Amino acid sequence: MRWIFLAVAGALLGSAAPVLARGIEANAAPSAAVVAERVDYRGRATLRVRRRAGGAQPCCLVALPGAAFRNGTIEAWVAGLPVEGASDGARGFIGLAFRTQADGRYEAFYIRPTNGRADDQLRRNHATQYISEPEYPWHRLRRESPGVYESYADMVAGEWVRLRIEVTGGRARLYVGEAAQPVLIVNDLKLGADAIGGVALWVEAETDAYFADVRVTRRD
Repeated sequence: MRWIFLAVAGALLGSAAPVLARGIEANAAPSAAVVAERVDYRGRATLRVRRRAGGAQPCCLVALPGAAFRNGTIEAWVAGLPVEGASDGARGFIGLAFRTQADGRYEAFYIRPTNGRADDQLRRNHATQYISEPEYPWHRLRRESPGVYESYADMVAGEWVRLRIEVTGGRARLYVGEAAQPVLIVNDLKLGADAIGGVALWVEAETDAYFADVRVTRRD
């Protein structure tokens, strides 16, 4: 699986500075990849990210500017929902990636907003997810360690929810909403305790994704 990295110039999304597409590191041309644009959504100035219609890539990482990240906190307000005409498997997948590497490896937490209030309890249990691509995609982690790398959190597709990720060495915690306790704990980050890399917005195919007020605090 090949991943697209769309670099974003300027300050973080919480500022008034414009967000500009600087380039894409992939074999596909930008026109075949993703669309990233500044829009207002539900009372917030946001970056809207979608896979361009007809694009071959399943998902993308939108890289944030700044120094390399190892330990610290990543925060953002996000809203994700399936695009119009999406397949039955679309969940509005949206999240944040960290310690991204030049060879395409990274760690990430993401949410499945449509699962948050599903009538099926098993789907609710899959509302949040940790992955480490490409070696540890969600289906491998679910098969080898059922229930360890995903959990429940309350959310509604298309509505704003706050995500906060705290990373220290080989451990990471995901907080959703205003919860004082993490909804998902990972004590064995797959890239290892000493990995250093970038921070990026994470969007899956068939998702209409909105990001606002992104903040990265490094503690190295």
